Amino acid sequence: MKVVVGISGASGASLGLKFVRALAPEIQKHVIVSEHAQIVLDKEENTTVHTNNEIWASVASGSYGADAMIIVPCSMNTLAKIACGIADNLITRAASVMIKERRTLVLAPREIPFSPIALENMHKLSQMGVIIAPPVLAYYSGQESLDEMENFMIGKWCDLMNIENNLYKRWSDHA
Repeated sequence: MKVVVGISGASGASLGLKFVRALAPEIQKHVIVSEHAQIVLDKEENTTVHTNNEIWASVASGSYGADAMIIVPCSMNTLAKIACGIADNLITRAASVMIKERRTLVLAPREIPFSPIALENMHKLSQMGVIIAPPVLAYYSGQESLDEMENFMIGKWCDLMNIENNLYKRWSDHA
């Protein structure tokens, strides 16, 4: 399986990196990081990443055949560009390809509250088949730490992308 992970400039960029690390070794991973996300990562986590201006990269082409893409976190700027068909960097271009090819695209907008404009953009994208999945907790899985909360969200995103995982306690009829 080939998975593209975009990390845009919303706070919480380290959650995108944690998602990448949670993927099984046999999954082919391509990570795209926006300039603003790089600034956030520099402040939140000391990591070297690839730039977002490499629009010639393989993931910018439908013929590459990525199976799924997630943008986590997804800034409102990135979400708006995707909703309007603006493909001016590698993240938005790869997302445009996923929509064009009707492949799984998951956006994890992190900023709250959502403005009416952001909600309108999310609705528009949802109507196109894009999955809007903000990092939202569920209390049935009994998380007791930030790490467990993050694992729950990452597990749910993996589920949406048909990636097997055991990162969280699933709903059950039994205690």
